[in-house]
Amino acid sequence: MEGSSIQNLAYLLASVLFILGIKGLTHPRTAVRGNLTSALAMLLAVVATLAFSHIISWPWIITGLVLGSVIGTVMAVKVPMTGMPQMVAIFNGFGGAASFFVAGAELYRALHTGEATTQPASEAVVQAGLQTQFALATAAAGLIGAVTLLGSFVAYAKLAEFSITLKPKNEGDKPRKIWLSNALLVPGRHVINAALAIICIALFVFVATSDSPQLNYWLLVAVAAILGVMITIPIGGADMPVVIALLNSYSGLAACATGFVINNNVLIIAGSLVGASGLILTAIMCKAMNRSLVNVIFATLGGGSDAPSADDVYAGKVKQTSAEEIAMLFDTAQRVVIVPGYGMAVSQAQHAVRELANLLEERDITVEFGIHPVAGRMPGHMNVLLAEANIDYDKLLEMDVINSTLETVDVCLVIGANDVVNPVAREEGSAISGMPIIDVDKCRTVVVIKRSLSPGFAGIPNPLFAADNCLMFFNDGKKAFTELIEAVKEG
Repeated sequence: MEGSSIQNLAYLLASVLFILGIKGLTHPRTAVRGNLTSALAMLLAVVATLAFSHIISWPWIITGLVLGSVIGTVMAVKVPMTGMPQMVAIFNGFGGAASFFVAGAELYRALHTGEATTQPASEAVVQAGLQTQFALATAAAGLIGAVTLLGSFVAYAKLAEFSITLKPKNEGDKPRKIWLSNALLVPGRHVINAALAIICIALFVFVATSDSPQLNYWLLVAVAAILGVMITIPIGGADMPVVIALLNSYSGLAACATGFVINNNVLIIAGSLVGASGLILTAIMCKAMNRSLVNVIFATLGGGSDAPSADDVYAGKVKQTSAEEIAMLFDTAQRVVIVPGYGMAVSQAQHAVRELANLLEERDITVEFGIHPVAGRMPGHMNVLLAEANIDYDKLLEMDVINSTLETVDVCLVIGANDVVNPVAREEGSAISGMPIIDVDKCRTVVVIKRSLSPGFAGIPNPLFAADNCLMFFNDGKKAFTELIEAVKEG
């Protein structure tokens, strides 16, 4: 059998494995298997591409595989769960960078050797210019890849809560910090973005039609990179889960375009799968926040100047509690629901949460978990954390399921969640108006575990904390659950 035939069979098998891998990722029980299946498919695709294309020798192939595996393993092991969203953003950016660099290299190869691809192509490059498909795909890979790279880096900085310190203008004034997680509204940004988009379109046409497109290509990459920064900078940290899903789709589309550049079938298929699944996930996330994608990209999430202040909402109404008092609530409880948020990820409290859940179940108390789709900083963040702690998947109930029965819940423990349980979302005109929330305020007793009364990403106070049926346990998430475990055991 010829090498090209073996390669195409390997591509077919890798494509099937990619589809099975993504299908496996749709359910927590099969997610690990789906991830491993997708990883095996990528390994097969990389080896088949390099081994049968005669681009480089086996020693270099093995060296690249070993180095990449070591770097990936170290990142996977060293990066904490709270850093996973940032790592996903970086991976999206690297995917975009790889796409436009490969497309640029192939463009250089075509112009200087007269060969459009490293694989057998259906048509050769003509003397006057490049084949239309090759030219359009190259321009698309450069445009989408560059937007993805810089957009993902900005998303990383926002998720990591990087800040810029500005020196005071006058002596004696304190330095001012600008947090990148907040929306940074550049004056006239819509006009600037429109101008950058027009320039990108013009350069795209020049790359596709010019006899000497190489300079135009790298100008397109540069302008698209600036556009990636400009469209991501104004988006607030609360919308980052949606932005990550969208950038993930961009990276897939860039890879798909690069597949057309080098006539690589498996790259076209894999890129299409990532692009489509990313768009579907983006739509799901927007629906979970009751916001359109246009609203996420061009608007901001946060309190307005007419929003009530924290003093107005909380003054004299917040009731503090202790681990011992909460343990007494469990003495008469029959059903307990735990609603996790980003605070659980920060404190790495998931194992302590599982231990408390097991302890309550030993006392014949039903324990369930209410999961909001955008809790945390990336899709499925809470599911991954709780799965890491070996909590039964059947106990993880989606928002719509848990909301229908919350009125029968005796005690609801909210750990580190804020905006996703804020009843202000039911009021018209609020910053998060219309966003579906977990209706924990309908439970008989709500215990909120937070370090302070600080607002969530939306930047608005939460009336739940001052509700008559709410108790505040001010503590670090992990420490709070450790104290609760001790109090329940002693009780």
